[in-house]
Amino acid sequence: METHSKTSKTESPIWEKVVIARAQDRPTALDYTQRLFTNFIELHGDRGFRDDPSIVSGIAGFEGRTVVVIGHQKGKSFKDRVSRNFGMPHPEGYRKALRIMRLAERFNMPIVTFIDTPGAFPGIEAEERGQIEAVARNIMEMFQIRVPIISFVIGEGGSGGALAIGVGDRVYMLENSIYSVISPEACAAILWEDAGRAPEAAQSLNITASDLLRLKVVDGMVEEPPGGVQKDFSMVVSKIKLILARDFEILSQKSTDELLNDRYEKFRKMGPYKDGSRKDAS
Repeated sequence: METHSKTSKTESPIWEKVVIARAQDRPTALDYTQRLFTNFIELHGDRGFRDDPSIVSGIAGFEGRTVVVIGHQKGKSFKDRVSRNFGMPHPEGYRKALRIMRLAERFNMPIVTFIDTPGAFPGIEAEERGQIEAVARNIMEMFQIRVPIISFVIGEGGSGGALAIGVGDRVYMLENSIYSVISPEACAAILWEDAGRAPEAAQSLNITASDLLRLKVVDGMVEEPPGGVQKDFSMVVSKIKLILARDFEILSQKSTDELLNDRYEKFRKMGPYKDGSRKDAS
């Protein structure tokens, strides 16, 4: 009989973080928006097809500044989660986000994004409307947005669906959030044809904030209270306020060319390729 070692869900601290990151009572992008900013005015629609409620966006105030806020929105109740497609945007959601980013650029407003998605919606209708193109275009265009961008992974950061609003000058993760090119379940299904081995896959994916901080994929980790941010939301909000105030001040001192160059170099340096082939003996 073939046997393999499985990591118990109850024994894996990494899987515990996955569970906390996905918790239904975890604060959403709108929760952060309401607590961090003032006078939030939500803006809707991609001006091409429809409004996608899985992406929320708008203009708000922050300590004397006018900023743009964009985030994935999973919802809280089951009904709300269904209406928001569990935080999985269609292409029109990403096109709305890009439209609002261009608005921020036009009026010189810094951008704050909140990332919390299993990934871009993979349905047939989304693919028919250009899902891959929308995600790719957002990633490309964000490198050219001429205002500061600060991003926070507040729950799940799933693949290109997360990165499409996550190309930031500063990228932070909450302590119990996760960020990965693939979900543990999908990874386990591909490797072992058994999604039930997701906790085992999670052990090797380097998906936690501490992993990605060590790998220099993110710029910092926001500590959470034991059990997750929902246990003391005010504490985490206070930490993020300090980060925003500091980073807005630092980034606003950079010239536009310096800002764009630093953003490009930040991502360009991730995962450098090293040719391991041996040189010709001659």
